[in-house]
Amino acid sequence: MSSTGTTDHGATGPRGARHERDAADRLLRAATRSGAHLIAEAASLVQGWAVLADPIAGAVYSTPAAAAADGVHAAAAPREHPHCTQRPAAGAVLVLAAAPTVPPGHACHVATTTAALLEVRGQRAAELRGEQMRLHTTLIRLLLAGHTAAVTETLGGSRLTHVTVYRLSGVDLPTAHEVLWRAVRPSLAPYADACTLMGRRDGELVVAELHHGGDDGRILRLVSRLSERHHLLAGMAGPLPLAEMPTAHSDAAAARHSATPDRRVVPADAVGASRLTPLLPTAPYTRWAGSVLRPLSPAHQHLLLVWLRTGSKPRAAAALGLSAGTVRARIRDLSRLLGADLEDATVRAHLLLALRAPAPAPAPAPAPDDDDDSDSDSDSDSSINTGSHSGSSPPGPPGPARLESLPDGLLDTEAVRTWAIGLVGGLEPHLRIALACWLRHHARTAPAAAELHVHRTTLAGWLTQCAEHLARNLADATVRAEIHLALRATRTGPDDPAALPRRGGRTYRRL
Repeated sequence: MSSTGTTDHGATGPRGARHERDAADRLLRAATRSGAHLIAEAASLVQGWAVLADPIAGAVYSTPAAAAADGVHAAAAPREHPHCTQRPAAGAVLVLAAAPTVPPGHACHVATTTAALLEVRGQRAAELRGEQMRLHTTLIRLLLAGHTAAVTETLGGSRLTHVTVYRLSGVDLPTAHEVLWRAVRPSLAPYADACTLMGRRDGELVVAELHHGGDDGRILRLVSRLSERHHLLAGMAGPLPLAEMPTAHSDAAAARHSATPDRRVVPADAVGASRLTPLLPTAPYTRWAGSVLRPLSPAHQHLLLVWLRTGSKPRAAAALGLSAGTVRARIRDLSRLLGADLEDATVRAHLLLALRAPAPAPAPAPAPDDDDDSDSDSDSDSSINTGSHSGSSPPGPPGPARLESLPDGLLDTEAVRTWAIGLVGGLEPHLRIALACWLRHHARTAPAAAELHVHRTTLAGWLTQCAEHLARNLADATVRAEIHLALRATRTGPDDPAALPRRGGRTYRRL
C-alpha cells in the first residue's frame, strides 16, 4: 500500500509540480506584456475560455471574444455556472471555464496565479493613476481654454476633430471616478481614432471623449451603468467640433440639472426640445425669433440658453465657468439690449421659445435683371399691403418684435390648444392657481405661499399633486416654462390667487 502510494507520489508529485511551475512561468511572461495576453495565456492553459469581467465595463478581456457574454453572466450569477472557476482580481472577477480533461486542481492553480498577477498589475497601475489623473485634468483645462492644437499634438491624434462631454455629480464621486477609470482604461494614445480624458473639477467628474465625427456609444454605456450603480446625475453634450469644447462643457452642465433618479443621463439636445415647438407654424415662428434675437451675438444667446435651462444664475455661472456676479451683470446688460424684463416669467418662457426656434430657411435667389421693373412693382404692392395694417400711416420698416407678447397665430392655433389641454387640462382650480402663482415666482415656494396666503408645506403638497397629475419633472426649468405657456394658452380667467377656493381660515374647498 505504502509502496503504491510512494510510486504515485513519485510519478505525479514532481511531474505535477514541474507542470505547475511551467504554467506559472508562462503566466508571468504573459503578464509582463499586457492584461489581454495574460487572460489569453490562462485560457490556453485550461484549454477553455477565460474572461475578466468588470461590473461596469462588462468584459474587460476575453479569450476567445465569443466567450465575453458567458463570462459576464457567470460573474453576475456564479451559482448558475458551477463548472466555472472564479477569483476576484483587481476590482473585477476572473472567470475560467476549463476543458473536461483538465484536472480541477490545475484549473484552480491557473486561476489563483492569474488573479494574483492581475492584482500586481492593478497595484502598479494604481501607483501611476494619480499622476495620470492630474495629467488628464490638465488636458481638459487646456481644451476649455481653447488650446485644442496643443492637446491634439500631445495626444498624437490628428484625426481627433470632435468631442463629446459628460459632467457627473453625486456623493460617491471619488469612488465612481476610480471605477470609471478602471473600466475605460484611458490612454493618451488614441485607440480606433478615439481618446478619452477624465478628471475631477470643482466637485464634479468631467469626461471628454475625443473622436472623429462620431462615437460608438461605449463611453455613454459606461457612464449610464456608473450613474445607476453610484447614484450619480449626468449631462451629456456633443458631438461638437473640438474648438467648441467650452460650449459642450456648459451645455452638459445645463443638461445635468434636468437629470432625475429615473433618468440619470440627459443629453443636452433633449433639454428644452419640447413637444410645443414642432406644433408652431414655421414661417411666423422663425421670423419672430429672428427679429427678437437680432441684437444678440451667438455668445449672448448661449449664455441666455444656459441660464434658462439651469433655472438660476448661480447654476448658470457654475455651468459656464464664470462668477455669479458676472452672469448677473451680463443678464442685466442683455435685458437692456432686448428692451425686456428678463425677470418676468412670461418673458423668460418666450425667450426660451425664441432660442429653440429652428434655423430660418435660406433666402431665395435674386431675380434676373430683366425683371427689375416687375419686381419693383411687386415690392411696392407688398409694401402698400403691409402699410394697410396700420390705417393711413405711410409704409415703413416693421418694428422689432417684442418678448412680452407673441405674434398673432403663433400660440392660438387648434394644435397648440389641444397640446395645452392635454398637458394641464384636468387640474383642479386650487392646483392650477397655485401652480401658476409658483411659476410666476420662478419656482420659489416662500413668496408664492405668501401671495396665496397658505403655508409653505401646503403649497409643497399641492405642487407634488401637480407633478403627479402632469407627469412632468417640475425641477426642470424648461419644463416649467412649457407649463407656464400651456396655462396661459388654456386660461379662462386670470388665475388670480384671490380667486383661490377657500372654506374659512387658510383652507380651501374643492369645486
